[in-house]
Amino acid sequence: MATPNKVAAVEEITNDFNASSAAVLTEYRGLTVAQLKELRVSLGRENKFSVVKNTLTAIAAKEAGVGAFEGHLAGPTAIAFIKGDAVAAAKSLTDFAKANKALVIKTGYFEGKALDAAEVAALAALESREVQLARVAAVLLAPMAAAARTLDALRLKLAEGTEAPAADEAPAAEAEAADEAPAAPAADAEAAVEAPAEAQTTEA
Repeated sequence: MATPNKVAAVEEITNDFNASSAAVLTEYRGLTVAQLKELRVSLGRENKFSVVKNTLTAIAAKEAGVGAFEGHLAGPTAIAFIKGDAVAAAKSLTDFAKANKALVIKTGYFEGKALDAAEVAALAALESREVQLARVAAVLLAPMAAAARTLDALRLKLAEGTEAPAADEAPAAEAEAADEAPAAPAADAEAAVEAPAEAQTTEA
């Protein structure tokens, strides 16, 4: 007969399965409390690394519809329930397993698909969500940057085009001034012609 504690434990594991997009089954035989804490920190706050009982986990997995762990629940078992970036979490697990041989990655699942240990390692080798988003952002921003450069070049060309006529207008203005300058001597000549006429009228 199931005790209230076992019922609560099964319910908690079931909820963890249902709330996770991925999970990785591990054997942690030989890891110290300090090493387990280090692993939990490396996985991040969104994810959960829980030491579980095999019998209760089998019941919870069945209730959650997870068949990936069937036949693998043996020995000291801990499960990484992944709610955040599955690639980053798988990388943290595989990196830790490389540095700490006591952690053995046995199997897992990702978005409903069962993964063996090699496939978990392959998942870890993919680019993280942050890197993928950065690449997408770079692709989206590239046309905008090119358009900005084109507009800037066009602005410079237009600026050069408006400044050039100003330089051409200066000689034209000087030429007009030069054409108007001889008008003054002509006026003086007319005055000189009229002056003797007035003198003749006075003498008469």
